[in-house]
Amino acid sequence: MDIYVGNLAFQFSESDLQALFQEYGEIKSVKLISDKMTGKSKGFGFVTMENETEAQAAIDKLNGSAVEGRNIIVNQARPKTENGGGGGGGFRGGRDGGGGGRGGYGNRDHGGGDRDRGSRY
Repeated sequence: MDIYVGNLAFQFSESDLQALFQEYGEIKSVKLISDKMTGKSKGFGFVTMENETEAQAAIDKLNGSAVEGRNIIVNQARPKTENGGGGGGGFRGGRDGGGGGRGGYGNRDHGGGDRDRGSRY
């Protein structure tokens, strides 16, 4: 069974996660999710356990428990969706979107404003 583990302390390691679940049964794999750019933990991960009964016992005992000062979330992992789940952030502006980055120029118009001048596009 694949188990989702969330709200982990950012310094928590894969070996810490393995040790946390090991007392409940055999662990097939452990994976902490980290930011691709910085390599820092995102505070959640996945544990795969061979035995469903042992996995359920781990979920029942660990969900909501305090680990390194944080109440962790432990439940059965849901399968990934077709589009890879939410995500978010990133650039979402089009030609008229975005904004920002215009500070420090006084009253000069550096684009985006006065539409009466005609379009460059």
